[in-house]
Amino acid sequence: MSLEAKITAERRKVSGCDTLQDFLIASVLRVRNKRRGLVPLRLNRAQAEFARTCTHRNIVLKARQMGITTYVAARFFVQTITRPGTMTVQVAHDQESAEEIFKIVHRFWENLPETMKRGALTRSRANVRQMVFPRLDSEYRVATAGDVNAGRGLTIHNLHCSEVARWLRDPAEALASLRAAVPADGDIVLESTPNGAGGVFYEEWQHANGTSYTRHFFPWWYEDEYRDKLGSDKVRPLTPDEEDLVLRVGLSDEQIAWRRTNRARLRGLAAQEYAEDPVSCFLASGECVFELEAIDRAFAAAPGPLAVRENGRLTVWLQPRRERQYIIGVDPAGGGTEGDYACAEVIDRQSAMQCAELHGHYSPRELAMKLIELSQTYNEALLVVERNNHGYGVLANLRAAGYEKIFCAGGQDGWLTSAVTKPAMIENLAAILSVKPELFQSGRLLAECRTFVRRRDGGSGSNSGSHDDCVMAMTIALAGRAAVAGAAHI
Repeated sequence: MSLEAKITAERRKVSGCDTLQDFLIASVLRVRNKRRGLVPLRLNRAQAEFARTCTHRNIVLKARQMGITTYVAARFFVQTITRPGTMTVQVAHDQESAEEIFKIVHRFWENLPETMKRGALTRSRANVRQMVFPRLDSEYRVATAGDVNAGRGLTIHNLHCSEVARWLRDPAEALASLRAAVPADGDIVLESTPNGAGGVFYEEWQHANGTSYTRHFFPWWYEDEYRDKLGSDKVRPLTPDEEDLVLRVGLSDEQIAWRRTNRARLRGLAAQEYAEDPVSCFLASGECVFELEAIDRAFAAAPGPLAVRENGRLTVWLQPRRERQYIIGVDPAGGGTEGDYACAEVIDRQSAMQCAELHGHYSPRELAMKLIELSQTYNEALLVVERNNHGYGVLANLRAAGYEKIFCAGGQDGWLTSAVTKPAMIENLAAILSVKPELFQSGRLLAECRTFVRRRDGGSGSNSGSHDDCVMAMTIALAGRAAVAGAAHI
């Protein structure tokens, strides 16, 4: 064993910490526990797991009271006082939360050894939002998401955005402005309990792989205090979902008893406030068009992709087979880096099984070239391109390239999605998903299904802050399949 490994092992033996940073946290920082006592910060399960797996870019989805805000504050506080020239900014969703976070940070400093506070860690300024260490040229700030000047003009080395799902006003703009202030070697933590299947945090979580953010999910049973000793002798027999949790994650009777009481008290909100998985915790706002149980069954049955190509924009689950025919449904977009994505869904013409998914920002010409390549890969698959809006440009580029495997209806290239055709398209997908959820492989598609809701005006579409590109591309593929087969059902 190397000297470094021996030191790490000894440190872990003494303090339970793997790194010098966590050793300092456990040695010198103090927090208020739930019994109002002042105690050293000893890492709980969620904090320790985050410490082991965090990177420079992190997004944390969690149940309530996991201690992540406290640990991130401690981690960033230690970096601020040990690395000269460090700027740390924590952003809360409201004024009260910002003040509570700063109380935690102020308590860290107040309970440091006096020799440290009188030396390099002397403060020149300390108020309800700011702590400045002039001898280190370091600073610690706490702001609210509603502050339009938060982070403006700064270089932020440590950024923690707390409860992002509850940010008001224009959260996407606020988050973009703050992240722009963080250099490549800076640290970012986006953290929140879920708050509906939509909004900026939901989108960040869904697209974390594409943005190179490390996902961290901490369910409620990571908090050891979520137990009911008194009710534990009354939990048997278990319900099927309780049996699944016992087998899958090893819940005790005390935890099952706590879960029952919690769910009886919070009812439908329990799955959101005390998350058990990173899918069902995002509760859809409004009435979901698709059967949620079917979506969950599809998620459970979905295999991992066979291949992911083109920087994550092309996902393949089933390679083409020589004897099979395929259809590609296409929902085009404008091609800019903002706004909707273009999406193409490849399905087996006979079975309707989803085989591949193309998803990204493409100009009409770029998309046309990608579609030709994808169609040729899947045995000259029929391209069913929505001709609305940007679809005209895609179809024109396909014809200009001499490609002819294009769906036509009414003497025109492409599929027309209208107020007349859209309801039937959506209901067709809903029916197939309900009967055969195993046909759908894409986690992105299924996540969009969860946020596809009925609106008060009688229409349907993605919830605020969400996308429906994959849903619409799949409905177009299935509509094209039904049209060429002369049947609306499997």
